[in-house]
Amino acid sequence: MADIRVALLRGINVGRAKRVAMADLRALVEGLGYGEVRTLLNSGNVVFSVPKTVRGDPAPRIEKAIGSKLGVSSRVTVMTADEIAAAVDDNPLHKTADNPSRLLVMVLADAAVGTRLKVLAKAPWTPEALAIRKRVAYLWCPHGIIDSRLMLAVSRLVGEHGTARNMATMTKLRDLTRDS
Repeated sequence: MADIRVALLRGINVGRAKRVAMADLRALVEGLGYGEVRTLLNSGNVVFSVPKTVRGDPAPRIEKAIGSKLGVSSRVTVMTADEIAAAVDDNPLHKTADNPSRLLVMVLADAAVGTRLKVLAKAPWTPEALAIRKRVAYLWCPHGIIDSRLMLAVSRLVGEHGTARNMATMTKLRDLTRDS
């Protein structure tokens, strides 16, 4: 079975400054030796397989290549197919969050970032909600993400060490990894 991974690029195709054609992004990832490269949507989500001959963490390799070959700076976080599936299937807010476009999954660069978020978990956010797991944080923003106090607080604390996708996108990524 192939080692399937998902690269989540922070800030790609948000605004005008960081526009990258998904065809260029696919070609870049393929050029690094990864296989079965597919993108989801036009927002910097890349599903790919890692051949046994390619060693090391894909995140810094992809991040460096994006900067040098596409001229764009973007943090890259890579998750395994199992981590993506767990983020979707083990959602602790599934009973509360009834709109997948308003439930964010903040993918954290490492567990230390999640530890910093525990302070926020103690604060009252109603009607919003926060749940933290080892590699992800779940943010329920029922009135939208743009005006969310919770999203603002989490973003300030996480900074460049995480990137968020809504649950609808995470579910599509999970399904795409299963199709590999």
